[in-house]
Amino acid sequence: MAWGEFKDTAAERRLFQRRALVMLVFVILLMSGLLARMYQLQIVEHEIYTTLSDKNRVQVQSVPPPRGLVYDRNGVLMAENRPVFSLTIVPERAGSMDETLARLGGILDISEEDLDRFRKRLKEARRPFQEIPLRYDLAEDEIAKMAVHRHEFPGVEVEAELVRYYPHSELTAHALGFVGRINREELQRIDPVNYAGTNYIGKSGIERFYEDVLHGSVGYQHVETNARGRILRVLERENPVPGEDLQLHLDLRLQSKAHELLEGRRGAIVAIEPSTGGILALASVPGFDTNKFVTGISVADYRELSESIDKPLFNRALRGQYPPGSTIKPMMAVAALDSGVTTRDRQIWDPGYYQLREGGRRYRDWKRSGHGWVDLMDSVAESCDVYFYEIAVEMGVDTMHNYLSAFGFGEDATLDVAGALSGLLPSSDWKRAVRNEPWYPGDSVNMGIGQGFFLATPLQLATATALVANRGEWVEPRLLKDIRGDRSVSEFLPKGTHNPLTLKNPDDWEYVVDTMEEVMHGTRGTARRAAEGASYRMAGKTGTAQVFSLGQDEEYDAEEIRERLRDHALFVGFAPADDPQIAVAVIVENGGSGSGVAAPVARGLFDAWLEEFPAEEVARLVGKSDHNGRAR
Repeated sequence: MAWGEFKDTAAERRLFQRRALVMLVFVILLMSGLLARMYQLQIVEHEIYTTLSDKNRVQVQSVPPPRGLVYDRNGVLMAENRPVFSLTIVPERAGSMDETLARLGGILDISEEDLDRFRKRLKEARRPFQEIPLRYDLAEDEIAKMAVHRHEFPGVEVEAELVRYYPHSELTAHALGFVGRINREELQRIDPVNYAGTNYIGKSGIERFYEDVLHGSVGYQHVETNARGRILRVLERENPVPGEDLQLHLDLRLQSKAHELLEGRRGAIVAIEPSTGGILALASVPGFDTNKFVTGISVADYRELSESIDKPLFNRALRGQYPPGSTIKPMMAVAALDSGVTTRDRQIWDPGYYQLREGGRRYRDWKRSGHGWVDLMDSVAESCDVYFYEIAVEMGVDTMHNYLSAFGFGEDATLDVAGALSGLLPSSDWKRAVRNEPWYPGDSVNMGIGQGFFLATPLQLATATALVANRGEWVEPRLLKDIRGDRSVSEFLPKGTHNPLTLKNPDDWEYVVDTMEEVMHGTRGTARRAAEGASYRMAGKTGTAQVFSLGQDEEYDAEEIRERLRDHALFVGFAPADDPQIAVAVIVENGGSGSGVAAPVARGLFDAWLEEFPAEEVARLVGKSDHNGRAR
């Protein structure tokens, strides 16, 4: 039988057709699925994948605002911004961090301190894809090296940023303060949106108090990047709003004069313009270079500052709490007159000591032989302690506390000075609460001459002196004078809360000012030598504050006492007496004599403010006029 008789061609054709149909259906279903998926991806989910694509290619970066500048009252720049090139790393893009750091160390000089600081910040909370600085202030050759090896380090960039710089850092350290890197605690309380991209924040002084004003508002830019994350071009940009520029009452010339007068000593000077409350000088000596703190001070430099016996980091003007000594006597005189405890004519016998009861402890006068019969004018001019011992006991602690608090003691009365302490104005309630003891008459004796528990800062002494200069009118001390823009100063300064100190007899203000003039110009005034040859009248009061206590029968001998245990020298005053333009408080630590050490310092400030600086201004204007005349 032939082979062809067994082949069923029709059946094979039907089988092939069925299989082809199945494959066709399968292919159609597969194509339909692909088309449906393409529709889903390209039409239905187009926005989603476009966004994801752009996210890989386009990134939103924050643009930190330039920090506002700070000027003195004459327009001299005291805080500016300068460009600094830093080496930064974005950890999310850098890959193996240990390997990256090791390779970078072979190209640049990276100290162990830089590495420790970087690793510490790497562990701190931060925003995703935020760069972390590794090295600051790169030199030109270091920037060139990184440019050559740039392609080898994904996530590593040389970034230019504006960094705070203080041209007169040691002069303005304690008044302006400084900025520094944002730490973990600050990161928790700042606005994360407005501070995106900002690495620095005010740490102290004006920089801290006016942080919100100086910082500005953040900007943004959309940038196109390659696969390694490097920026190819900027697609869109919203510029940041720079911080406001501030002008302070501070006069850099007077600030420099204060440092010059205290050179080689430890102390503080605060000068206030009585009519405005503007702080003209706020000097604490010695100072320090604030620029070292901006990008991070080295361990060695910080140890040198913090361990120095002279304590340059300590702000004596705001945080130094000292017994005010006899500088408190004009304020005590106001209290005694207004409370009726004494009169202008009342005389007291001063044998050189005071006793609460016959045979009791003798509270000595600074003049061992005594001053004899003295009235209130004499007691201020000659700084008679016995007179003030007696009126202090007669007034009692509550009366003294009420009047002295009206002068701003026991509180921070300033409007915009960050970090000022309140001192200690004792009261019977305070002693009972803190020491669980009653107030004794002997405590009032000590308080009457600014000793005992009583503590005040140089800023408080200057504030109280300005109140006397203003004859009871309160103008709270402030640093901010103006904002260079459209915004008003009143938007940022707190409102003053002090009422005028009104006396039953307003003429008592003039009388107390007369007693302070007698200190400077009287034949027996304790500071008469400091006022010799002056072309104007000044009012002042010297003071000497004990650093340690003497026994009842011991006599003070400065030559036999270690220098740092000697008395502090103090002075408060204002000038001219009839139209005050400047009020000052001076303390020279362990200086000894207020009349011999502190008063001449104040005289130097008075001369500079009232004569030297105005003469320089006239000469400048005359020179400018002559120059313009020749030009014509």
